[in-house]
Amino acid sequence: MSLLENIQSGKQPMPPRIEVYGVEGIGKSSLAASAPNAIFVPTEDGLSEIDCHNFPLANSFSDVMEALNALYQEKHDFQTVTIDSLDWLERLIFDEVCREYGVRSIEKADGGYARGYTHALTHWRKILNMLDALRNEKGMACILIAHSKIEKFEDPESSAYDRYLPRLHKHANALISEWVDAVLFATRKFRTQKEDAGFNRERTIAAPVGAEGGERILRTVGGPACVAKNRFNLPAELPLSWNAFMAAMTGNGAEK
Repeated sequence: MSLLENIQSGKQPMPPRIEVYGVEGIGKSSLAASAPNAIFVPTEDGLSEIDCHNFPLANSFSDVMEALNALYQEKHDFQTVTIDSLDWLERLIFDEVCREYGVRSIEKADGGYARGYTHALTHWRKILNMLDALRNEKGMACILIAHSKIEKFEDPESSAYDRYLPRLHKHANALISEWVDAVLFATRKFRTQKEDAGFNRERTIAAPVGAEGGERILRTVGGPACVAKNRFNLPAELPLSWNAFMAAMTGNGAEK
């Protein structure tokens, strides 16, 4: 068969691969639990108050791989797989690298000089390859949850500034960001306003928009405040809701 006969054209709809990150308690896990027939692979103990299906807590990299392999090998009705969370999974990956090289710190693996972080990428790719298999062959959506951190960004076109990004090593961040279809930052909506500071002075404060400390939203486009992206032509801001995300994604369609 000629290779030209296998050429595809037009959009090829696939289940989404998304990374959702944000501060503790913002609602990342609840968002994932709202996805169709969701199953969690937990690497941290934080699902007790959420009505969801989940594997036992993973205490090693092998535990995570076994859970993903079970979803691939065995018959089930789950449609969404969620890893919660990536930053705790990274600790398990570092432990695996340390075990392989007989050291106690990722900094010492393979003689040091940051080689341990490079070797960790091999294990990250194993995870992503399994998720690709679940997506491509089982039709499962993939949700990766991470906590956030604030890091100074040296912008070559302006002065340096602080921004939010997933709490992962930079090598893992780059790999996962490239793999997923969307990196979504879960946060609260604020507006700036001025208030009297006394002595004829004013100060600028951040005031929450909406009830309960501020409306919870997803930022889908990156900027000075956060890292984010999407391949679905999403609005820059969405309510923190799986239904809102899917409505925006299916309504706009994915980029070519």
